Formats: sequence, structure tokens, C-alpha cells
Amino acid sequence: MPLADWAEARLRDLAALLPSPALAALDGDRLLGMRARFNGFLVPGRVSAGGGCRLHRTRDGWIALNLARADDLSLLPALTGMDGLDRAEPERLTAAFAALSSDDLLAQGRLLGLAIAGLDEQPASPAVVETVPGLARPGRPDRAPLVVDLTALWAGPLAARLLGLGGARVIKVDSANRPDPLRHGDPALHDWLDRGKEHLALDLRRPADRDRLIALIRGANVVIEAARPRALHQLGIDAEALVREVPGLAWITITGHGTSGAAADWVGFGDDAAVAGGLSAALREATGKIGFVGDAVADPLSGLVAAGEAASRLVDGTGGRVIVAMSGVVAAALADRRRSDPAGLNASLRRWAQAVGTPLAAA
Repeated sequence: MPLADWAEARLRDLAALLPSPALAALDGDRLLGMRARFNGFLVPGRVSAGGGCRLHRTRDGWIALNLARADDLSLLPALTGMDGLDRAEPERLTAAFAALSSDDLLAQGRLLGLAIAGLDEQPASPAVVETVPGLARPGRPDRAPLVVDLTALWAGPLAARLLGLGGARVIKVDSANRPDPLRHGDPALHDWLDRGKEHLALDLRRPADRDRLIALIRGANVVIEAARPRALHQLGIDAEALVREVPGLAWITITGHGTSGAAADWVGFGDDAAVAGGLSAALREATGKIGFVGDAVADPLSGLVAAGEAASRLVDGTGGRVIVAMSGVVAAALADRRRSDPAGLNASLRRWAQAVGTPLAAA
């Protein structure tokens, strides 16, 4: 699978920081293809492996639109200006996108809160940005590091699971009123990501539960979350203030496109973020074909990067607020492979294009 060698290198880096047989036994290719193996997905073309995201031709290019959430379909008329538009009418949908420019669709889609990306756009943020340096932790820890996992879906839970395999104690905070959609939507993947974690159910609308969460965070070494800035502020949680206050606290925020400017409010999932990071453009460059590469590959790649950032801060005890941008991670992985082995990258993309329609786990 394209970029599997980059994922393998990140796994080896992580295992060097947190030596453990469990981490050493993992494989980059299998990690990127995990969800596909659980679900029997095929190598995708212009429809993502999971079926929720599609590449559409526009008046001047291509966009990827992810309609994975139940409410997304209702936004199609507002996105295109065509009343009564529905994905069940592919001809009308194709005509609507073909009449509009990519830039207009991106601007309107992001304003509406849709997960949308342009094939030729540049990532809005680098892969990793430290926004606040942390305080040094005094002395050596006398217990296993504590990781508080506030995330759902794939990237964040993967980062927490990897840290758990490296010896950390992981407490997954479950929302009492907003359960992780992966639990029922993809139970096999959820069960693997959830293995070994303790659970704490909180209703963060209640002040007492918010106080319990903040107390838990004050005793943690790592927090992993994926909320947009506005959501944290509405809960009364100031991540940067906590990082400045708690020695050694590493706060890892996983985002679609970073937290700077308008991009802070852009929605991003694994397939569309990979397109925004340039992976489908790389496929076109190598093969002339338009399609998705991997299965929501920005998710596992970003989970690996987030785990590595947390692990390095656990080892040196410095902490800090770190923003991981999924589109930026994909762009960084591509740039690294282009520098180190451009021929190998292009060969893997050509093999991928030839494998469309075959089992993804074997690609």
C-alpha cells in the first residue's frame, strides 16, 4: 500500500521511544489496512473504500465530498444551489458539481460544515505545530504514564492504543450523551482500538462532571482530543492554560486541517483529508488516474504521528500543546517519500491503480 513504508518507519520510531514487544510486533502495512481487512473492503476508485466519500468532477477540477454523517445529505441543495438534490440521483448530482468551480464548492462546503477537499489544494497547516511549550516534569515518574483519551473514531483512539501498547495506562472518557459512532458503525475496528483501555463515562454538560474531567487531566501525562477550539471553550476547558500549569502535560489535538484561521473550523475525515494532503493528486501524477489511495489513510497516519509526538514528550518530560493536522500529515509523508524514494513511491501508486476492485488488504 502506498505510504506503508512511511508508516512502518513511524512505528519503529515509536517502538524506539517506548520499547515493548507489542509495539515491535505491529506492521505499518497491516495498520493502514486494518479497517479494510475487518470489513472486506476493495481497492477504491472514485468512491472511497468505506463508501462515504466520492470524488466529483467540477467545472475546473475535482473535489472530494464526504457524506458519512446522517445530516450531510440535507446540505446538498445549499452546497450546489439546486433544490431537492440527493445522492440517490447521481446524474443530477454530477451535473450540479460540473457547473461549479472547485473553489466555490470548497468555500461553501466548509462554511456549511461539510468534509470537503480539493484535489489540487495545498494543506492549510503543517503536520505538527507546537502552540504552547510545556513545563518540564520534575524527576522521573514512579508509575506508568497516564493518557486521557477524549477522542472518537480512528486517529485519536489509535494514538491512545499505541501508547497503551507502549506501557501507558489509558483512560477513555466516554460522553454520556454522545457515544462514539465507531462502536456500532465499525465494531471490529472499535474493539481493537478500545482494547486495554479503562473507561469513565461523563456528561460534560454537568459542572460536576466537567470538574471531574479537569481533575483527571491535572493528574495526566498526556491528553488526546480532537475537538474544534470552540467546543473546548464552550465546555470551560482551557487546554493551553492547563499545559502552562501542569508540569510535563502533553496535550495532543488531532484536527483535519489545523487550528489557524478559518481552517480551525473545517471538518476533515480520513478520506477527504488524504485528498487535501495531495495523495489523490500524487496518484494522478503517477498514473493519470483519479481515485482514492488507501482507506481513510489520513486517520491511521495521523494516529501514528500523534502517538509519536506524545511519546517523545513522555520520554523527555517537557509536555506542550501540539496540533496534528491530518491533511498536513499526508502531505508530510508524501514529501518525505518524494525526497527519499520517488521511484518507489510512484511504483507503489502504479500498483495501487492496477489493483482497483481487488481486496484492499492484499494491495
